[in-house]
Amino acid sequence: MYEMAIIWDWLAFATRWLHVITAMAWIGASFYFIALDLGLRKVANMPVGASGEEWQVHGGGFYHIQKYLVAPAHMPDHLIWHKWQSYTTWLSGAALLMMVYWGGAELYLIDAAKAALSPLQAIVISAASRTLGWIIYDFLCKSSLGEKPTFLMVLLFVLLVAMAWGYNQVFTGRAALLHLGAFTATIMTANVFFIIMPNQRIVVKDLQEGRTPDPKYGKIAKLRSTHNNYLTLPVIFLMLANHYPLAFATEYNWLIAALVFLMGVTIRHYFNTMHSTGKGPNWTWLVTVVLFILVMALSTAPLMQDSYDEAEARPLTATEQVFASAEGFDDVQSIVPGRCAMCHAREPGYDGIHRAPKNILLETPSDIAKNARLIYIQAGVTHAMPPANVSFMEDGERKAIRKWYKAAAKDLPFSLAME
Repeated sequence: MYEMAIIWDWLAFATRWLHVITAMAWIGASFYFIALDLGLRKVANMPVGASGEEWQVHGGGFYHIQKYLVAPAHMPDHLIWHKWQSYTTWLSGAALLMMVYWGGAELYLIDAAKAALSPLQAIVISAASRTLGWIIYDFLCKSSLGEKPTFLMVLLFVLLVAMAWGYNQVFTGRAALLHLGAFTATIMTANVFFIIMPNQRIVVKDLQEGRTPDPKYGKIAKLRSTHNNYLTLPVIFLMLANHYPLAFATEYNWLIAALVFLMGVTIRHYFNTMHSTGKGPNWTWLVTVVLFILVMALSTAPLMQDSYDEAEARPLTATEQVFASAEGFDDVQSIVPGRCAMCHAREPGYDGIHRAPKNILLETPSDIAKNARLIYIQAGVTHAMPPANVSFMEDGERKAIRKWYKAAAKDLPFSLAME
């Protein structure tokens, strides 16, 4: 069974790799078309229906691009659809969330100090919240508020902040920000799948059947595309935040997320204006810096973590009990605190480390049992930890970690071994 921990980690790595690749393709295409759209110019003698054109140079060649506000008079023979990037990014991200946060719910998702949830309850909240969020957002867009785009954006911001606060009431800080990113990304991909692409298909069908397309479909798609434009940068931050305890492990992480959404607006406003006029408003950088300083200040708030005594008193889960009672646990208990807790402590003692990396704590027996698979992969199977072997962990100690994990894994069913 212990081999499954390695296989599982490689599957998660492959899924993460796919997620990053497709996200780069989606974000790159999005940024390109936004810049292209804002840089179009009206010139004399353009084809009927064309609203602007642009000349670009790249890779040794020149490109002449024209945009039709609604559609050309006739359907082109060759038409490229940009959709797979969005769909594959969301699907791979959803798979990764399931593998890491659903598969390891007791370790990564549930914070018993906030809410006494079973893994199933936490998973239902995880899935249902993203679905409900899209339904609420879509309803707002289709209401009369769709004619008031600025007010609608404010309501979207309020919705996102409310979700940030709500996630932080039931999940670990790390899971809260990750789920907020997934919540936002769900809105973005659903915009593409349920609104933008169907509207474009209606326009294409009208062209194929000789009808003049209704411009309302383009207007609707433009609204959703604008939302996606301003949400992209915050989503990237939220996906990276799970590596930085300063972002996710404070009691004000939901406020940090709120400020990040505002920074996404200021940064995108600068570039959108620059693409449109050739010069961006410099005040946006000052506002962004002020917001970032506020984020740094909020990150110094007390960490959301149990104390040493609370960790000692915390009852072990079924999985942790297996690892705590397995042969070799006493040896590992003497190895890990000495070799790892200099950084992975509630008050790290290593110079330059102020908070435990990823908020992984390895001081108490319950800490060690809780993070058994990470210890096995990072310090037993590989030499990733300690970094550069700064604490001089010996080969015999790594062997003891492997032996302990393998002894425990024999008594674990597959579902528990992946937690």
